[in-house]
Amino acid sequence: MSQLPRASLGRILEDLGATLLDLVHGDVTSAVSIGGVAFHDPYDEPGLPPHALVLGVGLGDATTIADLLRSLGQQGARGLVVRAPGPSTDAVRAAAAESGVALLALTRGASWAQLAALLRSMLSQGDVGDTGPEMLGGMPSGDLFALANAVAALVDAPVTIEDPDSRVLAFSGRQEEADESRVETILGRQVPERYARLLSSQGVMRNLHRSDQPVFVAPAPELSDFSVPRVAVAVRAGDEFLGSIWAAVRKPLTPDRSRAFSDAAKLVALHMLRLRAGADVERRLRTELVGTALEGGAAARDSLARLGLADQSLVVLALAPAADAADDRSGSAAERHRLSDALAMHLSAVQASSAVALLGDVTYGLLPTDADNRAVRLASAFLDRIGDRAPALIGVSPVASSVSALPSARTSADRALRVLRSGRGGSRRVARLTDVHTEAMLLELRDTVAARGDTPSGPVARLIAYDAEHNANLVETLSAWLDAFGDVVAAAAALHVHPNTFRYRLRRLAELGEIDLADPDARLGAMLQLRVFGPA
Repeated sequence: MSQLPRASLGRILEDLGATLLDLVHGDVTSAVSIGGVAFHDPYDEPGLPPHALVLGVGLGDATTIADLLRSLGQQGARGLVVRAPGPSTDAVRAAAAESGVALLALTRGASWAQLAALLRSMLSQGDVGDTGPEMLGGMPSGDLFALANAVAALVDAPVTIEDPDSRVLAFSGRQEEADESRVETILGRQVPERYARLLSSQGVMRNLHRSDQPVFVAPAPELSDFSVPRVAVAVRAGDEFLGSIWAAVRKPLTPDRSRAFSDAAKLVALHMLRLRAGADVERRLRTELVGTALEGGAAARDSLARLGLADQSLVVLALAPAADAADDRSGSAAERHRLSDALAMHLSAVQASSAVALLGDVTYGLLPTDADNRAVRLASAFLDRIGDRAPALIGVSPVASSVSALPSARTSADRALRVLRSGRGGSRRVARLTDVHTEAMLLELRDTVAARGDTPSGPVARLIAYDAEHNANLVETLSAWLDAFGDVVAAAAALHVHPNTFRYRLRRLAELGEIDLADPDARLGAMLQLRVFGPA
């Protein structure tokens, strides 16, 4: 196992090297810890975290990269990542040496968002509740990458550690010894669906859940990129299935290595439990800090400072499942947690200092930005990314430029979200209050009259009573005429009746309801009552 510090650049390269990252130029032997991950934006110069690792999306010109290396060196950054193969000119080499900033290359096929999420996951391990160098089995607790390398050495094969849903939590080096299916799994941080179906149809996953012995998996002739056999072992804590370890082997393990593989699963279980406990502590702490910040009281400034958001303009995002998803009570709490975690990962990939927490049944995100339209774009991109698997809606607040403005920003996001969840936002999935202000006011007016116990009165009440007694549709006629601004032809078409029939009904409702349709106040009163007392 490497003795490099967990968060050093050398350790990151060691864990992700060959599969995701390669060193192009520079020195990565320093023990200085990476303080954070940031994206390079040529049109903005945000402050970098200390000893930052900068992701240079879209950079390819050697001169630009050389200039950026020198600039990053002056800001104390440790590394710059560009898309492979990366320029190997003398100018770039000299800039890397002069600045002390290493140049790394991200392999083709891997996404920047995947890399950012993976790096932040590695750097954050043990941040919360880690009071000392707790060791489990000779390794820092929760360090799954170090553990994956140790298991790989035991079985002499590249391994992955996966959760119960076949998502990759960590992987060892030497992945180039496996096949294309393993590379695809690591790049996507998830076993592809076609392999998952194959393993399920062959009974592999059933055997893995039932046995504590390694399970051998032969290659699949129908999948040409699955050519190297696998051996897998379940990771358990008592009866709970925590995940599995997968090794890409050329032949079945010897009895000694098979026993070592099974024993390693017990150690992995301890580390996974430690990680889960740390994640629970971190989630509770972050929830408390975000909630305190949104309340805007005396402790709000300190909470923002602990979240790394002090003295920044913020936009509040309010995320919740769509109404039809929220009404399905089975698993709804788990679904809200999954949505919250997904939003946290999405925002962290584009804005390192954002904070996300689930408060009640709404997930709130604090996004550092001075433009709410940027927040709208990020929210829309997130919903596009999760697709229809988890239908959700997001309300976006105006920019809160001070701590005292956060409570009203939260209220604004909540009001916009409520309109979306009520269905009055039309086809919108993301909205600011300014986009749906009228709908929000109508909902709030409806709340007010409901609290007072008000009921329809005047002409509308008379028409409702007549329709109920005679099975007529005069209220529907009035509503269509008001919606069409008095255009009889358009209103008749909306109700699929002849204009003459519609005119007759209009005269009848004016007589029976005792309403003067030429009076603008009468029309406004009728429209408000129809909106407020009508169906949601």
